[in-house]
Amino acid sequence: MLLATFKLCAGSSYRHLHNMKGLRQQAVLAIGQELNRRALGGPTPGAWISQVRRRSSLLGSRLEDTLYSDQELAYIRQGEEAMQKALGILSNQEGWKKENQQTNGDKVLSKVVPDVGKVFRLEVVVDQPMERLYEELVEHMEAMGEWNPNVKEIKVLQRIGKDTVITHELAAEAAGNLVGPRDFVSVRCAKRRGSTCVLAGMATHFGEMPEQKGVIRGEHGPTCMVLHPLAESPSKTKLTWLLSIDLKGWLPKTIINQVLSQTQVDFANHLRKHLESSPAPEARC
Repeated sequence: MLLATFKLCAGSSYRHLHNMKGLRQQAVLAIGQELNRRALGGPTPGAWISQVRRRSSLLGSRLEDTLYSDQELAYIRQGEEAMQKALGILSNQEGWKKENQQTNGDKVLSKVVPDVGKVFRLEVVVDQPMERLYEELVEHMEAMGEWNPNVKEIKVLQRIGKDTVITHELAAEAAGNLVGPRDFVSVRCAKRRGSTCVLAGMATHFGEMPEQKGVIRGEHGPTCMVLHPLAESPSKTKLTWLLSIDLKGWLPKTIINQVLSQTQVDFANHLRKHLESSPAPEARC
């Protein structure tokens, strides 16, 4: 249903629909309704995930305000789907196994998801308000390479509206150079619903960023970070990071599992150090 409706709105007949306001609005409304139906389906999630999933499908209203190209519509749709899939995985509490447990309470869990593969789930509490984390991870994402040594560079290739961006990420070597440099082209979608922020993404194709010589192009599956204040201590933030990634190339599974779980633990440590050592910018979350 969704695919057929999307083709109607943004497919080869898009130029003709441009001047057919009534039909276009019906198609846009159908997309929004279908995304909302999917968001409400599946296992019953936790309260904070449920709140985001019920209210995250705002594609229809955005499209009525702004006219996007067919390619931009495809990117928006892909970002929305990445968010719904990632939140759906997080909402299912069954089958998670412990990969890594730190003395400070940070932990990494993993499970195998049908049609996705092995995914990793980082759960940490950061002694900073949610607005501060959102500022660093969304507004200042291109500066991540300055404080996270696992990332050489993140560059925004295109912005689409206020929620969606296309990015290119160059990752550093890992596991003593056993894992060579990788890069990733992703569509990312950021939303805030009430007291919860969700940053989601997945691999995409961007014609102006072809594969680079000497670098293996990896792919992110549906992935997301969820931020929300602790109920008992609102000045602290619970951060949950779902990581689904295909590093490509030939790598033993034991190496992949070790690298990915350690990457998440390292990320939490580097983020804390950066936030503690740098002044807080003006929050705009």
